[in-house]
Amino acid sequence: MTDYLEINRANWDERAAPHAASPGYQVQSFVDDPSYLSDVVRFDLPRLGDVAGLRGVHLQCHIGTDTLSLSRLGASMTGLDFSGAALEQARSLAARAGADIEYVQSDLYSARSALDGDFDLVFTGIGALGWLPDIKRWAQTVASLLAPGGRLFLREGHPVLWSLDYYRTDGLLSLTEPYFEQKEPQIFDEPGTYVESDHQFQHTLTHEWNHGLGEIVTAVLEAGLVLTGLEEHQSVPWEALPGRMRKLDTKEWQLTEKPERLPHTYTLQARKPV
Repeated sequence: MTDYLEINRANWDERAAPHAASPGYQVQSFVDDPSYLSDVVRFDLPRLGDVAGLRGVHLQCHIGTDTLSLSRLGASMTGLDFSGAALEQARSLAARAGADIEYVQSDLYSARSALDGDFDLVFTGIGALGWLPDIKRWAQTVASLLAPGGRLFLREGHPVLWSLDYYRTDGLLSLTEPYFEQKEPQIFDEPGTYVESDHQFQHTLTHEWNHGLGEIVTAVLEAGLVLTGLEEHQSVPWEALPGRMRKLDTKEWQLTEKPERLPHTYTLQARKPV
């Protein structure tokens, strides 16, 4: 297999500055308003509960907007990402917002050796798991980071959503991409990015994987964690199917026609036994 880390890191390194400048990430709102939270974290506030005083790590944190949001809820946060350019933006945002957040550069599977101590909360947000080739190894890494009684909190795009044909214009939902994890990656070469930006990207190649919901749950259980919650949602934080979705009052997007056909995202929670 071609080095997926090298290929994907080049893509994410180039995305970092345009994402920080894009209105989609609302970086200036975090600086101007000390109570501002990311839309992703705000959506899951009822499920997160009280995180004040917890030692947390945000895996695949990108430019740190969700990490900062969890910090503002009272957690002592560390952010981890494989992109040095993304962490440069994350550190800049934390400094401008007056937040004490540690950021560590590492690929996901090396997180245990890159981080010190155990964590009460391991958080992973939207659009992270698809960059990983082995979901079982991911779950084992998460389990190794958690303190006894610690909690995994994951919200992610649903694997059914990831397997759709995004380019259909006839209103049908067509499963054309793998639903289950495959040994070889899906290779995409697409211009642009998922938020508004006029940057002309040069590193457009990515290697990605889907993971079925059953595969994810099984990986979590086999890693020794106890599943405490699994909820599927009929909305997603971005316009995942352009031209076929409507924006809700929650700032999330939903399939315009018969949205009940499609699981858009899910939230999974699990604990490490004491």
